[in-house]
This record gives sequence, structure tokens and C-alpha cells, in this order.
Amino acid sequence: MAPRLDPSGNRLDDAARAGWLYYVAGNTQEEIAAKLGISRQSAQRLVSLSVSEGLIKVRLDHPIGRCMDLASRLKTKFALDLVEVVPSDPTSTSTTIGLAEAAAAEIERWLKRVDPIVMAIGTGRTLKAAVEQLMPMDASRHKVVSLTGNISPDGSAAYYNVIFNIADTVKARSFPMPLPVMASSARERELLHAQPMIRETLQLAAQAHVTFVGLGDIGPEAPLFVDGFITEAELEALQKAGAVGEICGWSFDADGRWIDGPINERVASAPIPSPERSQIVAIAMGSRKLPGMRAVLHRRLVNGIITDETSAERLLDTA
Repeated sequence: MAPRLDPSGNRLDDAARAGWLYYVAGNTQEEIAAKLGISRQSAQRLVSLSVSEGLIKVRLDHPIGRCMDLASRLKTKFALDLVEVVPSDPTSTSTTIGLAEAAAAEIERWLKRVDPIVMAIGTGRTLKAAVEQLMPMDASRHKVVSLTGNISPDGSAAYYNVIFNIADTVKARSFPMPLPVMASSARERELLHAQPMIRETLQLAAQAHVTFVGLGDIGPEAPLFVDGFITEAELEALQKAGAVGEICGWSFDADGRWIDGPINERVASAPIPSPERSQIVAIAMGSRKLPGMRAVLHRRLVNGIITDETSAERLLDTA
């Protein structure tokens, strides 16, 4: 006789059991219902709950031909070392769907390596979504270092700084950058970077074997502005200076050149490691980020990218 689930028990436990039976053991919903002593409708709801609550992380493990072709063409056109292109959902406005899962898979591949590595990590919404998709593992032989400060302008922890999230999930040694994201002046940044503890963290970041960064736009809803790191006047100044995107707070123009001026001089982030010594992977998609994506690829500020079909097509259309 099938063991009936205890209605007073933990519903997430039930969902986890049903999710495992469906996604891992390959049972049908009818088989799950029989094994758990519930109705087929209840089994269906529990399987759905296991996904919505993040108990089961679903990834597409099939090389879609069109995505592979786009990735190959991007790799050739921009002389990239790593390209991952995920399917686009034409009805979605999300800038993380599909991308977060692909980025998580690539991060995991590096963390599963036997030999110790140093991984540098940026910040932002896409990276946060990717880290939330990571599977728990023991990566204690590796070091993960943050490129950005973790203090917001009001003194609170920067919400999209992911260094602590990734360390909790994969048990790697973490090295946060105990700094504000933006210093109050260039002189303050210089003094902060001169502190022995900060200097050692900056040196570790420069030694990264692989670096994962998000890419922010410099439009009306620029993350730097929306999250309070720069004022509206400073955003307008960046736009007038020709800025089209930013990585870890560092703004750059359409040619991929860093913007000279007082705003970039206040960025407390570590310099982006050199693509000559590190695998630098940008994770971005969507029309707002396309100018920045074009710039970093043409200038080769990065040597790897994870993006979606639509963005890949438009990047290939660039003259």
C-alpha cells in the first residue's frame, strides 16, 4: 500500500519528494500519485511547487542547433574564447531568464575543477540571479573574490553584491571588498586602496583565472542611478561624455574606452582583470545593453559572453 503523505507535515518536504520523483527518478505524475498516495492533481501541484520554490533547478541540457551556430559565429567574429547563447523568449521582458541558468552552469564548471582557482565576481541583477541557481557543493579549495565594494551610499549592504551568497552555496573561501561601491572622492579611493587588507584583495582579484561580470546600461534606468550610487546630474554627465555601459561601476563609451572624469575616478572597484591573463565572461542580454555589449566585444574588454539568441543576432548584424 502506498504511504500517504502526512497532511500535517511540511509541504515543502512533500514538494521536494515529488520533484525528485519526477525530475530525477523519471516518474510520471500518475506514478508519483500512486507512490505518495495522493491524487494526480495533487502530484502535479507538488511538482510545480518544487520548481517555483527553487527546490528543483531545471536546466535545458540540449545543444539547440541555432544557438550553437550563433555562438560559433560570435566566437569567430569577435575572437572570443567562450560563447554561450541561450534561446530567447519573444514574449518575455526579463533580462535574466535563461541567462542566469546558463551562467550558473558555467560558474559550476569552474568550481568543479580539481586544481585550485581564483574566481573574481562582479555584481548586478543578472549575476545575483545566476548565483541563486547554483547547486550546493564543496568548493573549499577555490577562492572567490569580489571586484566591487559591498557598501551602499546609505551604509547598508549592497543588495546585488553576491560574494556572500556564492560563498554560502559552494563553500569556497570568499574575499569581499569591504569598501563603498563609490568613494566620495578620488583621494578617498586612493586612501582606501592603500590599506593593507584592501591592497591584498586587489592583488588577489588581479590574479583571477576566471572573472564573471554583469553589464549595466547608462540609460534612464541605469542600475548605478536606480540603486543610488550616482545622482541624476552625474548620470547626465556620463551620458554627455558618451557612456553606453558600465562594468562594476566603471563606465565606458561606444568604442569601449573608459570614461575620463570624476565619476570613474571615484569607483572603488578593483580593475577588471586583463583578458590576456584571465577568462573574462560578460553576462548580458536585451536591447538596453546592446550598445555596451558591442563596445566591450569590439574593444575586447572581455573574451567571453553569455547572451540570448536575439542579442546574438543583433551583435552579428553590427557592421
